[in-house]
Amino acid sequence: MQPEQLTSEKPVTFNSGALKIEGLFTSSSTEKGVVVTHPHPLYGGDMLNNVVEALCHAYNKCGYSSLRFNFRGAGGSEGAYDNGNGEQDDMEAAVRYLVNSGIKKIDLAGYSFGSWVIALGIKKLKNINRLVMVSPPVDLFDYSSAYNAPETGLIIAGSEDDIADWRSIEKVLPLFNQDVTLKVIQGADHFYWGKSDDLMNIVMEFLK
Repeated sequence: MQPEQLTSEKPVTFNSGALKIEGLFTSSSTEKGVVVTHPHPLYGGDMLNNVVEALCHAYNKCGYSSLRFNFRGAGGSEGAYDNGNGEQDDMEAAVRYLVNSGIKKIDLAGYSFGSWVIALGIKKLKNINRLVMVSPPVDLFDYSSAYNAPETGLIIAGSEDDIADWRSIEKVLPLFNQDVTLKVIQGADHFYWGKSDDLMNIVMEFLK
C-alpha cells in the first residue's frame, strides 16, 4: 500500500544562493514542521520518491507542516549536483523557508543520500528539534559530522537492505548519541516497496 496522495501540498520555490529550488509544501501547523531530503540525484532520487512521500505523510498525520524539495540539479531545481556540498546550502535554505513561514519547531528527516546531507549540516543549523534518518549508508558515506548530535532521535533501516546494512548502522549507533533508537523493518530492502505503512507507523509512533 502506498501513501495517500498529499492533496494539501502546494508547489513552492525558494532561493539557495543564486539558484532557484523547487519544493512541495504542506501547511498543517504554524508551530512545528519538517524538512525532508531525498536520495541520491545521480541515481534517480528526487522529492517524488516513495520514502520521501511516506515521511511527509507521517509528519502531516501528526500535525506537522512539511517541505520536501529537489536538491540542485534534480527535477526542476536549478544548478548541478555538488557532491553534498551545495546540497547542504539547499537544505539550509529549506529550513529558512519554514522559519520564514513562522514555524519555530523544525525537524529534519532524510532518506539515504538525503540523510548524509543532513548529517553534514546538522551542527551548522540552530534550533533543530529532532533528526530522523532512513537507511543512512554509513559504509559509503562519512557520518562523523553528526556524531554526538543530540538531535538524532530515530534511525530506520530494512532487514534486507544491501546499501545501508542495519548491522553497520547498529555498530555506529552509540556514536550519534546515547538516546537514538534504531528500528529495523523486516523484509524491507533499500527502496521500501510495499513497506510504506510500516515506515509511516514507526515515524508516527516516534512523533507521538
